[in-house]
Amino acid sequence: MLGWTTQHFEKADVDAPRLTAELLLAHTLKLDRVRLYTELDRPLHKDELAAYRALIQQRSAGEPTQYLTGQKEFYGRRFAVDSRVLIPRPETELLVEAVVKRLKPARVLDLCTGSGCIAVTIACELPEASVWAVDLSGGTCAVARFNADALGAGARVTVLEGDLFGAVPTGAKFDVIVSNPPYVKTGELKTLQREVQREPKLALDGGADGLDVVRRIAAEAQGWLKAGGSLALEIGDGQGDSVRDILMRAGYHDVVIERDLARLDRLAFGKKAAT
Repeated sequence: MLGWTTQHFEKADVDAPRLTAELLLAHTLKLDRVRLYTELDRPLHKDELAAYRALIQQRSAGEPTQYLTGQKEFYGRRFAVDSRVLIPRPETELLVEAVVKRLKPARVLDLCTGSGCIAVTIACELPEASVWAVDLSGGTCAVARFNADALGAGARVTVLEGDLFGAVPTGAKFDVIVSNPPYVKTGELKTLQREVQREPKLALDGGADGLDVVRRIAAEAQGWLKAGGSLALEIGDGQGDSVRDILMRAGYHDVVIERDLARLDRLAFGKKAAT
């Protein structure tokens, strides 16, 4: 079955065909991938075969593997995901790592939280931190709350539904405001991989130049940061110069644009004045 499925996925132009076949079969049989190989001679029952074939059909049609299995590993933890949330990317782990290891916050606000992968990971890595997470979608907030509870951070992650800072109680101040906002240009949405096009448009569409939400966050975050606090953003390739200009015009100091392992613009940082 693994061999046949791998060949089928190759013909269907599915990424990582062998790995995808293993993940879907392991999910069907409720096994981990290691046990697949210790039980290679195990016959599939009719109901298992039917369930596996249904997953193969959905994946071949472009449904992301993560939505079919209902999970995605991020920063060493397993997050629940479904069609209500953006699938966490490895690049976003760089943003979390920067906040955890370099900024050492006590009070964090995560905007456009999605699955909660940023907020929950920060709370798990920094047990002393208090983390607030905001998203516009009620369904998305439900997923974030589930992940916070499932990963033991529910008591320290407050999930709020609303439009960016409009959901945050008046007077709240933060050491770090972090976000992986929508940053894809509207005109490029139709050129994305078919799997990506299955993800929520709200989490992808950043407007004509991809920076509409970045501008809003940069303009408003100053009023919610403590003196000397930091803004940390994930951005798209080729947006570094524009985001640097946006942050500097908004009054941030020590503005830095960093690239990922593929040497693509990926992270942006700026600080509020200390006084």
